[in-house]
Amino acid sequence: MIRVSSPHITDEDVEAVTRVLRSGMLAFGPVGEEFERELARYLGVRHAVAVSNGTAALYLSLKALGVGPGDEVLVPDFTFFATASTVLLAGATPVLVDVELETYTVDPSQLEEAFTDRTRAVVPVHLYGHPVDMEQVTKIAGERDAYVVEDSAQALGAEFRGRRVGGLGHAAAFSFYPTKTITTGEGGAVATDDERVADAVKLLRSHGQRQRYHHVELGWNLRMSDVQAALGLSQLRRIDRMLERRRALARIYLEELSTVSGLRLPVEKPWARHAYNLFTVWVEGEGARDRLALFLRERGIETAVHYPVPLHRQPALSGARRARGCCPNSEEASRHVLSLPLHPGLSESDVLEVSRCVKEFFKSRGSA
Repeated sequence: MIRVSSPHITDEDVEAVTRVLRSGMLAFGPVGEEFERELARYLGVRHAVAVSNGTAALYLSLKALGVGPGDEVLVPDFTFFATASTVLLAGATPVLVDVELETYTVDPSQLEEAFTDRTRAVVPVHLYGHPVDMEQVTKIAGERDAYVVEDSAQALGAEFRGRRVGGLGHAAAFSFYPTKTITTGEGGAVATDDERVADAVKLLRSHGQRQRYHHVELGWNLRMSDVQAALGLSQLRRIDRMLERRRALARIYLEELSTVSGLRLPVEKPWARHAYNLFTVWVEGEGARDRLALFLRERGIETAVHYPVPLHRQPALSGARRARGCCPNSEEASRHVLSLPLHPGLSESDVLEVSRCVKEFFKSRGSA
């Protein structure tokens, strides 16, 4: 089976984790602190705070910025559930905004129209690894004194006008789930240049204690362990090689599938550097996406749909509200997108085989 995604684990990763296990010091400590320093340096920010997962990173970013009851937070309708659920968990109201269909990221013109006097923050999502047009987003938010929290879960290493995402807003949330650019198994981080935000996240991730057993406010146990951090630190040290591998495999797909009629390929804007956390195509024709997925599965090729249900149709998000005009693009995307296999463990022949099978499918239906 050619997997759609898979963590890239090396002997060095295993040795790094083993050293921590043998030390007997497994909870968050010196290795976690080193991981935080190296991640901040890589991102070009002053602070990176390691937490238990990407959802915690989003939630703690909002809480650290003071987002809460009575506030509205603008989020794209086409994204993972946690982008909006964390807003509700913080006590605020998510306002769902449509995306544009070239990069599947939030449409700045729709974003501008969705602002009200209750809007406290915007959460642009760098979906699939392609950055949002942050110049427009930060301009729109800045004119209205709103915070910008980058959902960078899928975009570690992506760049906007030569700057890595994660340092373009007031805070940013990263995920290190096994499908992401680097992994810690489960894990996440908040990146920020604001010392007050970093301090608040550190406080809230550890039961609100400034020193052991001295609690100044209510918090949670949302820490990362040194076992996880050891894996992350080892992976971070070869992130550039892994990113380039993803981009090289993506180039093969783009070349091989460029002439297939009925298939829309990912784009990379002139101002962007795509991290290709996912290689997501648009399959034209009603029901064709699902038929292609079945066709590939029968040939030993795994695919995935990111995402089959837009946020406005999620029962658990009934407390959200839709901005005016939302969300025809999101609805369309949910019916047509399909993620093909892409991860550093793939060989060039794997990608060529996937491409061959995709072309075979379209040829068999008279579309190639």
